[in-house]
Amino acid sequence: MSAGALTRRGLLLAVTGISLYLLAPALIGVFGAFDELDEISPLWFVAMVALQVGSFACMWGILRLAVRARQWGPVILSQLAANSFARVVPGGPATVGAVQYAMLVRAGVPSAAAASGITASALVVFATLLALPLLALPAILTGVAVDPTLTKAALAGAVVFVLMVVVGAASVIWDRPLDLIGRSAQALLNRLRPNHEPLTALPERLLRERDIVIGVLGRQWWEALLLAAGRWVLDYLTLIAALYAVGATPRVSLVLLAFCAAQLLGNLPLTPGGVGFVEAGLTGTLALAGVGPGAAVVSTLAYRLVSFWLPIPAGAVAAVIHRRRYGTAEVEPPPKPAVAPTQIRS
Repeated sequence: MSAGALTRRGLLLAVTGISLYLLAPALIGVFGAFDELDEISPLWFVAMVALQVGSFACMWGILRLAVRARQWGPVILSQLAANSFARVVPGGPATVGAVQYAMLVRAGVPSAAAASGITASALVVFATLLALPLLALPAILTGVAVDPTLTKAALAGAVVFVLMVVVGAASVIWDRPLDLIGRSAQALLNRLRPNHEPLTALPERLLRERDIVIGVLGRQWWEALLLAAGRWVLDYLTLIAALYAVGATPRVSLVLLAFCAAQLLGNLPLTPGGVGFVEAGLTGTLALAGVGPGAAVVSTLAYRLVSFWLPIPAGAVAAVIHRRRYGTAEVEPPPKPAVAPTQIRS
C-alpha cells in the first residue's frame, strides 16, 4: 500500500474517531434504552423483520433485473455481503461497489453487465429516495396525522407507493418533471449551502442518469421502478411499526421526512453506515414530528436494530457462503466506477 493511501486511510480513521466521540452522547442515549425494548411485544419485531425482508427482496429484484442474472443466489449473496461491508468499514460506501462487482463476476455475471447493472440499480434506488420528501410536502401543508389504527397507517404507505410510481414513471416518459425536480432540489441545496460554490447542472445530471438507467434496464424500467418504490415504502413502514410498537402516533408526513433524513445521514462516509448521525438525527426529527423523547429513543433503537444491525451478521454469513461456492479468484477491475455511494444503503 502506498504512502498516500496509508495517509488517506489514517485521516479517514481519525475523522471517524472524532465523529464517534462527538456523537457518543446520542449513541449512549439510544443504546441506554435497550432494557425498554422488553416492553415491546415480540409480534412487533416479527412484523418489522418481515417488512425488512420485503425491502431487501425488492433490492434483490432490482439488481437481478439490472445485471440480467438468471439465478437469484449470486444477486442475494453479493448484495447482503456488500451491504454488511458498508456498515462496518469506515468509508464503506466508496468501495462497496467494487466488492459487489467482484462477487458478481466470480459468480459468473459478465463484467460489463455487473458494472452497468450496479450503477443503474444505485441510481434507481437513490432517485426514488429523493422523491420521498417531495411527496410529504402536501401532507405537511394539510396537517395530515397518523390515525391510531394500523389500517390507516397501511393506507398511508400505499398512497406513498402509488405517488412514487407515478412521479417516477412521469420522469421516465417526459423530461419536464425531472427537470423541475432537479431545479427545485438545486435551488434548495444552494440556499442551504450559501458558503459553497452553487450547483448549476443538477437537472442535466439527473436526465443523463435517467438515460443510463433506461439504457441498462430497457423495457423493464417499470419493474425496477415498482421494486424501488417498494424498497423504500417497506423500510418506511418498518419505522412506522416501531413507532406504533411504543404507542406513538405522530404526523405521518413528518415521520416521512424524518425517515428521509435518516437515510441520507446513513450515507455520510464519516462513520460506518452513518452510525451516530442516524441515531442523533432520527431521534431529533421524530421529536419534531410530535413523538415524546422517550418514545423517540426507543423506537429509533428498535428500528435501527432491525434495519441496520440485524443485516450485518446476515451479510457475514452470505460472504462465507459465496466464498465457498464461488471462490476468491482475482477479477479484472470494472471498466468504470461501478456504483454511486448511495447504492449500498439497502
